[in-house]
Amino acid sequence: MIQCEDLSKHFDAFKAVEGVTLNIQPGEVLALLGQNGAGKTTTVRMLTSVLTPTRGWANVAGYDTVRQPAKVRSSVGVLTEMHGLYGRMTGYEYLDFFGQIYELDKTRRSRRAKELMEYFGLAEAGYRRSGEYSKGMRQKLALARALIHEPPVLLLDEPTSAMDPESAQLVRTEISRLRSSQRTIIICTHNLAEAETLADKIAIIYHGQILLAGTLDELRKRLLGPSEFEIKLASNFTPTNLEMPEGASMVNVWEDGFRFQVENPILANPLILQQLFQSRVSVVAVQEVPRTLEMLYLKAMRQAAEGGL
Repeated sequence: MIQCEDLSKHFDAFKAVEGVTLNIQPGEVLALLGQNGAGKTTTVRMLTSVLTPTRGWANVAGYDTVRQPAKVRSSVGVLTEMHGLYGRMTGYEYLDFFGQIYELDKTRRSRRAKELMEYFGLAEAGYRRSGEYSKGMRQKLALARALIHEPPVLLLDEPTSAMDPESAQLVRTEISRLRSSQRTIIICTHNLAEAETLADKIAIIYHGQILLAGTLDELRKRLLGPSEFEIKLASNFTPTNLEMPEGASMVNVWEDGFRFQVENPILANPLILQQLFQSRVSVVAVQEVPRTLEMLYLKAMRQAAEGGL
């Protein structure tokens, strides 16, 4: 659904984006992560045909972003960080206005506005001015605007920025509901917990270049190594006689438990537990040591700054 190769944008001597290559399939959600000024917004602007790349190419929904900009824009729904609602318009007027911009006929505009206002739980507020809406309601209306023309691609820039926790949760729920086998979503966000919850794939951009891209599990293995598990026991146990299966190794031992690293938990963990049960050791809990996206992201940034990634 989205392909780009060597996508680059230079402003005189400043390289805002340099050599970005991505391949995002239908139905996938990609979180594009990076520091302020890393090139996220510039990348999105090239994918929406707002900016012309200095080098490289991109196809969005089958259309070339340079040669077919009108087709690209009609295939993309964009939610910017500053959503730009017209506060004097009612919700229905606002959606109808943008339906006209996308050249939808009156019948289709009316049908889509009604569907979207009901979908986002805004039907009762549809005849009120959007300036009276809460932050969460305004963001959902902006999402509805991005969907008015039923685009197969959604590009969401900081969709929950500066929102209170309740409103942010509402918007995340709506984004999850928008996933479908025929729609691709790119989310640019600084909220790493949000990205971890919503995204199928992660791409980290640094100084205009893609540092890492892949599923969260793939990036964990690359940067953080094999999975680690902790086993808590009911009594003191020194696992000196515990035979670790192939691909597993002891990391740390304490009075009532131990931590181990393992390449293949599905094969190794049952063998370790079987040995404990045979030794009549009571197991209180087994849990995987959390390896969050935040840990991964911070390590990637640190290594990139040191020139080691």
